[in-house]
Amino acid sequence: MTAEDKLRPEDRDFVAALASGLEVLQAFDQQHPRMTLSEVATRTGMDRAKARRFLLTLHALGYLDKQQRHFALTPRVLQLGNAFLSANPYRVVIQHYLEEITREIGESTSLGILDGDDVVYIARSAAEHRLMAIRLAVGTRLPAAYTSIGRVLLAQLPETELESYLERVRLEVHTEHSITDKTELRRALEIVRRQGYAIVDQELDSGLRSLAVPAFDQRGQLLGAINISTNAARVDMATLTGRFLPLLQEKARLIRETLQG
Repeated sequence: MTAEDKLRPEDRDFVAALASGLEVLQAFDQQHPRMTLSEVATRTGMDRAKARRFLLTLHALGYLDKQQRHFALTPRVLQLGNAFLSANPYRVVIQHYLEEITREIGESTSLGILDGDDVVYIARSAAEHRLMAIRLAVGTRLPAAYTSIGRVLLAQLPETELESYLERVRLEVHTEHSITDKTELRRALEIVRRQGYAIVDQELDSGLRSLAVPAFDQRGQLLGAINISTNAARVDMATLTGRFLPLLQEKARLIRETLQG
């Protein structure tokens, strides 16, 4: 389904209550694991009465826990994510190759997909050393503009969808290296599209350097992008492009070939 095919909030078939309920669930994250009614209302832009109804309904359904004035997600929310993971068996194949990369070079690797303006990590093989202040795990969301996975996936978008993304995205300063100009970001994405891979050097987190390539299935359908994340002080650009890039491209080729079987 393309962006043009999706329902809009004003369409007759759009269920606003369902959308609002999901918005409440998505308001909880690593920085906001427990919130009061007022905090949820503020984060979602809902009035208190509306937010209260959704919170109490989600609590009744078992998706939220309530302790005095605070609400928090329960493990039942994992069922929603597990439905996606179990419905996409290619993850098992990709996980195998991610773990191979980590064993071979000792660096963290991930598979991510584009969800709105974010990258969502759906498979990961973590090295022992920690690279970011944020602990990455399956389900972590990061801004697509500042990740190598995100730039690979943005570069794969049809031109109309890319234009729409560039019009609405808010570029922020994460480090002194962050791209904050949309024209510059477009140029960077055009380079990614031509060369078939993306390198993001310390734009999201100081010291974090990452490389990504697209991953396709046997029919040439885009599954997501796989990356290698490393420390800029430990791995120079020559190693990243001379050793890590061919390795990542080879694993992407093996993923496609394995899925043909």
